[in-house]
Amino acid sequence: MNCIKLLGQSLMARDFERQVAELQVRIAVLNGYTALGTPITVTAE
Repeated sequence: MNCIKLLGQSLMARDFERQVAELQVRIAVLNGYTALGTPITVTAE
């Protein structure tokens, strides 16, 4: 949850459905950064 707050301390949207969408966008961004930081391991054959 701490990482989500780094993208913005509070939600900008007032409507609940828009708040949900805003959180989903933030989670997608975090997942993208996580995917970039994950090493790709290849086994030696």
